[in-house]
Amino acid sequence: MEKLNQLLELNVNEYAEKKGKFTYLSWSLAWKEFIKVYPAATYTIKKDDNGVPVFGNDAIGYMCYTEVTAGEVTHEMWLPVMNGANKAMKAIPYSYKTKYGEKQVEPMTMFDVNKTVMRCLTKNLAMFGLGLYIYAGEDLPEDEPVRQSAPKPDARHEIFNLLETGKVPAADKEAYITKFKADSTLLNAKTVAEIKAKYFA
Repeated sequence: MEKLNQLLELNVNEYAEKKGKFTYLSWSLAWKEFIKVYPAATYTIKKDDNGVPVFGNDAIGYMCYTEVTAGEVTHEMWLPVMNGANKAMKAIPYSYKTKYGEKQVEPMTMFDVNKTVMRCLTKNLAMFGLGLYIYAGEDLPEDEPVRQSAPKPDARHEIFNLLETGKVPAADKEAYITKFKADSTLLNAKTVAEIKAKYFA
């Protein structure tokens, strides 16, 4: 439980990259932080009999699987091979309709499979707590805006949302921002609680 809490409380925003409405965590930096907590951790990339790390077919798409073992716990994770718009990729091209017209999905390549495997590994680490908050709300319906129903993804966003409500005096707001510029580690759950207690109680 101690190591789980350690990973849950770890802020990995500096390793995250925003692409459109999706946030991605660098697999190499995620693994670096993970083995600081679990030095003996191991991972496995599932492969078929031909050594190919992808499973599926052109009817439904293709999936990659990883498995991480840390301590005495093993978690498996899976992730479909997707394009930049998070549409399932297949061995053949196909099109789909949107309100903006028809769009094309290119056939997957080994480059796409490789990216999926490493993203899957990163998601696997989240099962142990590392960067789990990044995945908050990911399973919400696609037509339902995340900002209306999902919990805020991290303390950084919540803090700045609170400061923008107008309940925090301008002078105090500027003081907080100055502190955050000097020490970004203050963008944490403790500061969220402090602001709520002081201005929203």
